[in-house]
Amino acid sequence: MTIEELFKNLPALFCAVLVAILFIQSGLDKVFDWKGNLEWLKGHFSETFLSPFVPMMVVTITVLEVLTGILSAVAVVYCLITGSVFLIFLAAILGTGSILALFFGQRVAKDYEGAAVLVPYFILLIIMLYLTNPYQK
Repeated sequence: MTIEELFKNLPALFCAVLVAILFIQSGLDKVFDWKGNLEWLKGHFSETFLSPFVPMMVVTITVLEVLTGILSAVAVVYCLITGSVFLIFLAAILGTGSILALFFGQRVAKDYEGAAVLVPYFILLIIMLYLTNPYQK
């Protein structure tokens, strides 16, 4: 990668590093404190139609978060080696899906403050999509 390519891709790289940190930490927190997260979420969704699905939802979101974080980290290295932002684009797609799933859950649980906290992450991922979208150029 040339210095010009590096500077051209710097915004996408910075976004990808932030996304890697965010999702790896969040996913690993669920892995290492599985019981605590599961119990908290059971209470969080106890009066919703999602209540019976909480264990499956925690597994799903944990996998999505860890995969998003790892893909984003790998995408940074790949971009630095090849100059291609395509893996960052894929990480942004996966991350956007993860945030939308979390947002849906927060809204169903009527945790409007929790849902609002997710909006900046969603905006970051949309920017990341925009910066790396190979189909808009």
